[in-house]
Amino acid sequence: MVASSLVLATRNPHKLREFARLLDPAGIAVQPLPADVSLPPEDGSTFADNALLKARAAAVATAAPAIADDSGIEARALGGAPGVRSARYAGAAATDAQNLDKLLREAPAGSALRYVCALAYVDPAVPIERVFSGHCEGTLASRPRGAGGFGYDPAFVPDEGADGQTMAELDDAEKDAISHRGRAARALIAWLAG
Repeated sequence: MVASSLVLATRNPHKLREFARLLDPAGIAVQPLPADVSLPPEDGSTFADNALLKARAAAVATAAPAIADDSGIEARALGGAPGVRSARYAGAAATDAQNLDKLLREAPAGSALRYVCALAYVDPAVPIERVFSGHCEGTLASRPRGAGGFGYDPAFVPDEGADGQTMAELDDAEKDAISHRGRAARALIAWLAG
């Protein structure tokens, strides 16, 4: 199954750039969500639920294959919170900085974290739906470090290949090799190529 272009169901410019970078080596162009397409509220109980809601809405509205991710961070010390509420952890209109500050206040430095990504693919013409997942284990830094990435990246120290650096201190290639979104995107690419 070959897809040369996919609509990405997001209004987040960081995610648009990241997925464009991740899918470009496979020859897949990422199209932004048209301005007139509305996304449903992310009120699912799992990352997969939320990703499917958005991908379905984009696929139906554009009559084209669409992808959407729902991703977030799980802190072991907080029983897996913020989880699916990662983007709204400090409130419905919270900024990345406010969400990160709340995590740093509530979870102890050095405690276990896990980034999770569910990436949904919906093609209305076939029709078919698939969800791919990726995760990245790490620990919480004592303070934010680095200017790259977004969200919780300045305080997420991945367990593998980062030499104590936060995700925000890694370059794009280093981050993509180990990130939850990178892993989910590679699973999608492998399935599309199969």
